Amino acid sequence: MKNANLRPLLNELRLRSRLTRRTGSAGRKRRDWIERGNSVRIRESARSCAAYLSLNLDRRWEDAKRETESGFIDVIDMFSGCGGMSVGFRAANGLAPIYRHIMAVDIDEVANKTYEANIGLKPMNESVAGLRANKSRLRSLIRASGRNEKRPLVLIGCAPCQGFSSHRNSEGQGDERNSLFVDFARIAANLRPAAVVIENVPELLTTKYWPYVTEAKRILKASGYSVHLGVYNMADFGVPQERFRAVMLALPQPFLPLRGFLNRSQYRSVRTAIGALPKIRAGEICPTDPMHYSAGHQESTLEVIRAVPKDGGNRPPDVGPPCLVRARERQGRGAYDDVYGRLAWDKPAITITAYARNPASGRFIHPHQDRGLSVREAALLQGFPKNYVFAGSLDERFRQIGNAVPPKFSSYLALYLLGELLSPIPVSEMQSGILSPVGASFSRLIPSLKSGHGSDVLQQFNASGSIR
Repeated sequence: MKNANLRPLLNELRLRSRLTRRTGSAGRKRRDWIERGNSVRIRESARSCAAYLSLNLDRRWEDAKRETESGFIDVIDMFSGCGGMSVGFRAANGLAPIYRHIMAVDIDEVANKTYEANIGLKPMNESVAGLRANKSRLRSLIRASGRNEKRPLVLIGCAPCQGFSSHRNSEGQGDERNSLFVDFARIAANLRPAAVVIENVPELLTTKYWPYVTEAKRILKASGYSVHLGVYNMADFGVPQERFRAVMLALPQPFLPLRGFLNRSQYRSVRTAIGALPKIRAGEICPTDPMHYSAGHQESTLEVIRAVPKDGGNRPPDVGPPCLVRARERQGRGAYDDVYGRLAWDKPAITITAYARNPASGRFIHPHQDRGLSVREAALLQGFPKNYVFAGSLDERFRQIGNAVPPKFSSYLALYLLGELLSPIPVSEMQSGILSPVGASFSRLIPSLKSGHGSDVLQQFNASGSIR
């Protein structure tokens, strides 16, 4: 499988590695690949390889780290964090040299240490808002990165999601992090990459934050890009976790939308992700893996954990902190069922958050062992390679993991994008995706999206922007 299915893409990529610049009707310079090939064959090859890469990430990640040949496509990762998006693009090089990471940008010093330790590139400790305002500084950094203007560029921007999170709705649109979404779009319009990737929480699609979406799309479209906005369940892409994310993609040509390759019966489970890890006690560090350790719980917390039934069990109604017992008495039924809940072995995990270290924050207890999740377990459930290392304290490690893009998803995205770049479609076949806000809350849609036909519902949603 090393290069068999990927060969049609590589042949096409080599053919089109020569880029021409042409002037559009508005006088803008755009890159355009020449000599169109067999689009269907190339696209099918790309998506087949993308699925293979997601399901075999560990093996190809190791191959990629040994790859010495430079890729054809430059990559700049803004808001790079601990490297979740970059891991996927780098792992694609485990199949063949495709991408070349030339620059990463983030102001989180701890996450930057993690990124450098694993990706081998030191991120620039720069504000994206500052770079948007200071174009000469941005150009200087790009020149210093070794950017080859003759190569296509993929520009990635996953702005901090906390400003858009449903947990911060009381702050409204005033959160300054929200403007980073538009700042990144302006940077993309300035750099004119061959592909723009924007990922964020689905609350971005609600009425409150829709003005930011509208403005970002306006900026990209005015710069000649075709834009698609959709929401996706990461479990559809091989991530052992139910995690919904909004993704905006922009290319200077029409393209087919992103689509998952697994249905609910094929989802990867907690067992497949962490079942082979050594058993540890709460607070104990595994002697063979320094990332495999959990918080050291107080005895009162351990008593609650021990009372929770194994393999997906909920906290008994009369067990737990008094506040939870009182909430149940007020409502006359169970309250906050996921709090102090166990993960189920043979289902995907719930969304791994920055607070997944704490059993009081959700269903974050090990399916069988009496403790919360370890750093390694959280990382594997988020789709990171099994040997990925994280800098910082326990809290800082969980924060980086919870805020990251799942690498199993980004690995699929990397090869999907390659196929679309090499296989433009007629303008009449281009879908715009979600065109209007989903209402006051995205959370209300999740039960229907987790239904037995959730994947079909998402596809319809991403095509028409509505759920019937």
